[in-house]
Parts: sequence; structure tokens; C-alpha cells
Amino acid sequence: MRSRSPTGASIRYPLMRNNIQREDLDQLIAYLQEDDPRLTQGSKVLEFEKAWSEWLGVKHSVFVNSGASANLISLAVMRELRGVGEVIVPPLTWVSDIAAIIHNGFSPVFVDIDPVTLGMNNNQVIEKVTPDTKAVFLTHVQGFNGLSEKLLQYLSDKDVPLIEDVCEAHGATFQDRRLGSFGLMSNFSFYYAHHMSTIEGGMVCTDDIEIDGMLRMFRSHGMSREAANPDMELKIIEDNPKLNPDFIFLFPAYNVRSTEVSAVLGLSQLKRLDENNKKRQQNHRIFLENLDGSKYKTDFNSVGSCNYAFNVVLQKADYAARDEVERLMRENGIEYRRGSAGGGNQMRQPYLSGVVKKDSWNAFPEVEHIHFFGWYIGNYPDMSPNDIVDICTIFNRLQI
Repeated sequence: MRSRSPTGASIRYPLMRNNIQREDLDQLIAYLQEDDPRLTQGSKVLEFEKAWSEWLGVKHSVFVNSGASANLISLAVMRELRGVGEVIVPPLTWVSDIAAIIHNGFSPVFVDIDPVTLGMNNNQVIEKVTPDTKAVFLTHVQGFNGLSEKLLQYLSDKDVPLIEDVCEAHGATFQDRRLGSFGLMSNFSFYYAHHMSTIEGGMVCTDDIEIDGMLRMFRSHGMSREAANPDMELKIIEDNPKLNPDFIFLFPAYNVRSTEVSAVLGLSQLKRLDENNKKRQQNHRIFLENLDGSKYKTDFNSVGSCNYAFNVVLQKADYAARDEVERLMRENGIEYRRGSAGGGNQMRQPYLSGVVKKDSWNAFPEVEHIHFFGWYIGNYPDMSPNDIVDICTIFNRLQI
């Protein structure tokens, strides 16, 4: 990750620290010392998938090589189930959400964000649903819950599938259920900077056994024998009597399998995820309590949230103040990213030229404010309360 500190200056407060610990490496070393370790996808991947499903409260989980791959195969399955059309998506998210929509032939429909959750404005989502809407792809931005009962009920009534991007919100909840257990599918990322890490890695979760089989096939070349569903496999074989049952490729799919190495790390990290999340939640409360609310937004809806980052957002659009905040962070060794998740308003990114009309992003004032006047900085378990108070003191020096 690129340093934002002055040349030669050390980063005192990085975006993430110590996310892979000695105990994880010891588990990995022990596995590598076994006789003939498989290394590629095998029993450890299955064990991790089962453990993750039990932790999340879903029936099925499919481990892949990244959160981006989780996005990709989720939308591929949605294309097979519903055909192409529109997918409602936030402009404040990671690029792979929108890229997966485009790769699978859908058209992205953008909705502005709610400034207290940084997720999509639920009322605007409802307004944008049309007969051509194939799914709502909702991101729980940096640990905040983006759901409401009103939205869930509306989507259920209209039979519009919900896909949850929970890549930044492991352990966050809504109505005492973990995020990722509400949608038809949900996606997680285990990148180093997130709540837990398998180095790279991702998970797709669902309660639907047919979707589980489709995901497993899309993960591995579209091969029917990967479905792990005897009834589904038998039907495919019967429908293709002139093909070798071991090599029936049902979909033009991908190879996004993960490894036993990553699964071993995931199993080790999952054991302390809840404990670490409690620390992050405590850290977040301390941060909001000590940040100057006259200069920065502190009115986030933190009910059920589990934030791996602290969001720093100026109350007012002020370029001079923005530059001063960045100077304070650089000079004090605070690593940061302007624009919060994914670098701000995705609608401005060049990969969407030709998809999004020039200047149309001006109709999205809330995400535009985050794009120019918002940042995120790290929140990790070994931060001390004194560290957090010191960070707030630095931010509160801002003269407006």
C-alpha cells in the first residue's frame, strides 16, 4: 500500500497492522510439514467453507481467490438465473462490484449514498427499481450496515434479488443477524487490510442449494463435477449422454479457486475474529467521541456496525481545510485514503467513460462530498485508546 507520509518519514498509524500473526504462521507451517500437503483446493478449503457458514449463519459458502472473484461469479450466476438487465449499485464501493456488473452484460444504475451509513440511500434504491431491475447490489461500506426493514420488505414484495457486498463489514449486524445472511447471495473479501486475512481470498454465501452448485461450477471452469450436488450432477449427465461425465462444462466460466494455504490461514484467523471485532467496535466509539463534531461528521449510524477503518469527513466543503487535513496526516504519519471506499465516486473513473455520461455525477451530492472531503484511516485491534485520542487531537488542530 502506498505511503502518504512525507518522503523518508515513518508511518505511525498505518491502514492495517499485524493482521497476520505468529499463531497463523505456525498453523501454516504445521500444515506444510505434513506428508504430501495438497496445497491447491482440497479438504482445508471445505473445512473453512463449513466453518464460515456456521459463523455467518448461512447454509453454503464458496471460497474463491479474492473478493473481486466473489463479485464476478455472483453476477455470473445472477445472469444465468435472471438474464441481463439493470443492476442497482452504489457509486461508493470497490471497482470490482461495478466491473462484475459490466463483465456480465448488465447495466449499472447508480444511487446516491446516505451520509450516516455511506451505503445506498434506501429510498432512492426503491425509486430506481423498474421491471428491468435484475438485482440490487448493496455495499456495506467500511463496516456500516446499509440495510433497512423497508428496503428488505420492498425487494421481497417485488421479487428483486439482493446481493450483499460485505467485503468491508465482517461481523456487522442488522436486527441481530450478521450482514451477509440477508441477500440471495453475499460476498466477502479476506484481503490483508480487511477484518481478517487469507492473504488474498473471498467467499460467496447463500442459502440456496442450486445457487451453491452454480457458484462451485463457475469457480472451476464450469465443470459439472464441481457442483458438489449429486442431484444436480446427475441431471447434467443425463442431459449430456454423449459427453464424458468427468468433463462436462456447463458454463463458460473461470478458474478462481483458492488454495489450502489460504484456507489454513482463514481457519486460524476465524477463531479470533469476534474478539478482534469487539476491539474495533470499541475503538470506533472512542474515535467518534473524541473527534470534533463541529469540524467533522460524527453522526454516523453505528448501530450494529463493525468498522475496520475510521471515516474522517469534513462537515463543510472547504478545499483549504481539506489540504490542511492532509498536511496534518502526512506530517504525523497517519496513512490515509481520500474518497473513502475505492477512491470516492466511481462514476468519475475512466473505466466508466461511455457507460456514465460526463458530469452526471453532479447529481449525486452526498457521494461527491465524500469524494473530495472524506478519508478513511486504519482501525485495528492492537490500537490503544491513547493512540486513538492522539489521532483525534491531531485532527482537531484543524483551524477553520
